[in-house]
Amino acid sequence: QPQPQPQPKGRELFRSQRKESEGSVDCPNLEFEYGDADGHGAELAELYSYTEEPELSHNRRCFEEDFHTQVPDRRWLELDRAQQKAYIMHLLDGLEVVNRDKRLRVARAILYLAQGVFGDCDNEGDVLHWSRHNSFLLYQLGTFSAFLELLNMEIENSQACSSALRKPAISLADSTELRVLLSVMYLMVENIRVEQETDPPEWKTCRETFRMELSFPVHAEEPFALLLFTMVTKFCSGHAPHFPMKKVLLLLWKVLLFTLGGFEALQAMKVRRREELGLPPLPEDSIQVVRGMRAASPPTYAIELVEQQQQPQQQKRGHRSRRPLMKQDSLDIYNERDPFKNDEGGVDEEENDDVDSGIEGELDLMERDTIIPAMPAQRLPIERVSFPKGLPWAPKVRQKDIEHFLEASRNKFIGFTLGQDTETLIGLPRPIHESVKTLKQHKYVSISDVQIKNEEELEKCPMSLGEEEVQETPCEVLYRAMLYNLPQYMIALLKILLAAAPTSKAKTDSINILADVLPEEMPITVLQSMKLGIDVNRHKEIIVKSISALLLLLLKHFKLNHIYQFEYVSQHLVFANCIPLILKFFNQNIMSYITAKNSISVLDYPHCTVCDLPELTAESLEAGDNNQFCWRNLFSCINLLRILNKLTKWKHSRTMMLVVFKSAPILKRALKVKQAMMQLYVLKLLKIQTKYLGRQWRKSNMKTMSAIYQKVRHRLNDDWAYGNDIDARPWDFQAEECTLRANIEAFNSRRYDKPQDSEFAPVDNCLQSVLGQRLELPEDFHYSYELWLEREVFSQPIRWEELLHCQ
Repeated sequence: QPQPQPQPKGRELFRSQRKESEGSVDCPNLEFEYGDADGHGAELAELYSYTEEPELSHNRRCFEEDFHTQVPDRRWLELDRAQQKAYIMHLLDGLEVVNRDKRLRVARAILYLAQGVFGDCDNEGDVLHWSRHNSFLLYQLGTFSAFLELLNMEIENSQACSSALRKPAISLADSTELRVLLSVMYLMVENIRVEQETDPPEWKTCRETFRMELSFPVHAEEPFALLLFTMVTKFCSGHAPHFPMKKVLLLLWKVLLFTLGGFEALQAMKVRRREELGLPPLPEDSIQVVRGMRAASPPTYAIELVEQQQQPQQQKRGHRSRRPLMKQDSLDIYNERDPFKNDEGGVDEEENDDVDSGIEGELDLMERDTIIPAMPAQRLPIERVSFPKGLPWAPKVRQKDIEHFLEASRNKFIGFTLGQDTETLIGLPRPIHESVKTLKQHKYVSISDVQIKNEEELEKCPMSLGEEEVQETPCEVLYRAMLYNLPQYMIALLKILLAAAPTSKAKTDSINILADVLPEEMPITVLQSMKLGIDVNRHKEIIVKSISALLLLLLKHFKLNHIYQFEYVSQHLVFANCIPLILKFFNQNIMSYITAKNSISVLDYPHCTVCDLPELTAESLEAGDNNQFCWRNLFSCINLLRILNKLTKWKHSRTMMLVVFKSAPILKRALKVKQAMMQLYVLKLLKIQTKYLGRQWRKSNMKTMSAIYQKVRHRLNDDWAYGNDIDARPWDFQAEECTLRANIEAFNSRRYDKPQDSEFAPVDNCLQSVLGQRLELPEDFHYSYELWLEREVFSQPIRWEELLHCQ
């Protein structure tokens, strides 16, 4: 008989039970600065897959074969500006030929120019410099417009679509023309978009012209971004499986970033809009506040607690000894235990309740301004106590909050209410007067509040208020163009995001997003397989990065432009299951995703173009770069958390979705990443649902509750931490979404549906002008008008008495 296996004991038992998704506690502070995009070189490098690398030398050959026949014995860098322009004009003429192969060779030569003529350069800096220089030159000579025409031809190329549909496996070769065209357009957009202090004045003019051209189309009926959205939906519908989705999404993201503006531009627009509406200025610049924040120690899991309790005392760090559980009153003496007054890195209740559990129980010297010596709490000198520096955010109060507070106070003290009156305080005690004064001091009126109020008035009085003046901004133009197919665009983006998420299982019915990364011949050796595996993972990460960034940009810009535009996009994202999709994304080992090494730095552009490539080995592939974390993955995680916050803020029905999908443990695991911005958005998501999680959850997660108090903005009379009378509140979640939907539809039909014969159109009552109007009559009317008169007029008796009856 088989012998029974010995059961693991103690610490081994808990280690065996530890879920893989919990990750490691020992995460260092991540020196990550959030921005619109990564460094310029990194953003260009992500355009190319490693399987595309041989095409770089192919582009160079196409250029040099033609260049040496036109300009013998010269290098591109040696030509003056006029000669460079003349050669580019010669290349653009070559794009007009009928022969498809010849046209592709010319397009590759132009791509080589946009890639920075790396054959003539000595280092990466030179390649990036010439890539920018050539991009501006190409744009000034009309290359973008020429490539836009070619792109439209390729999108409509039914032969390529049908041949791709017939193939059992699609590879890199199926999208060659599209990849070349999109690469040139991406390099032009990205190089022109990025500003540098040394740019000459004509480049700045060129940048503004290009931005206007992409935002406000002159010849086309729609902005360029809409063409890319159409490509996304066509790909997801299965009609064009050969479209290189990564390049399309990267280009779409950069076009939106260029035309609409990044996060700092958004902040400036917000400040300007508040001035126009006569609202007080913003209490702080949110970007700067978040950059100044420091990460907190992550909460600990029960399994880790038991492990750490079983470790001998001598394994603890020497600067502090283990103390037994302390009473709450002695803790109060140790460090003022007001949860509102905690310093960011302070010790809180959970640390002591958990018997100084590991990383939690130790004072992190990097995170504290004052180091408290290990001495009995009762004898701690007053001057050494660490006092807080203040809250990171100014508290905010909504008008609705003041109304609710006064309604409750009047009911309690007087016995009746005064509706929305917030000025009359007669009969209320002095503390209530002080409370109302404090609430009004922190009252915040958002741009959205003003827009909702204006919309209500326009709906009520369409005649007296007349036509609304709508400012023609790039955002407004884009929304109008996207409006009627917007649900399809959102569903398509989420489908691709689901296919690219690391937690997704490969299903037969899911869309194939790897068409533009798989080579024609599949790998034979183990080394080739490893390289392709890294390439595929990197490809998916870049897709997640671009979709998360472009969705966040759309939401933020539409919210500023008009709240109901934002709500329309949000509602369709929610209907397309965006909330469970993002939670599914975070239900993985988030630490290993953020520290993933899915890149081979020696193969990255522009490094691979100017340096001799070493022979790749399994060790060099596994080594990856020496970075502490992967920039794009941390950027994606923060973007997805911000999107989730935007979708759920002030929406009880969607907050309940977070509760129903059991998001709390998933989000709590994400707190393990010691990066302040990521932690802030996780804590915001936990804050809005704490009241629904029950007293026991709050009791056992006091460290998380303290972190929320320290880092998230305070709403002065929000009882998020207590959850009073939750069961008694009759929330009708379906009605909430239906009301919102009705408001959105009313807004869209009022502003964008322009029927010719509106019921509010003016009516001409003057007999003379009505009879004097010229009417377009059919050509054959004058042949038969006499017959018509006889039949319709003369032969019909006129019964005048009927007019009397009508009255």
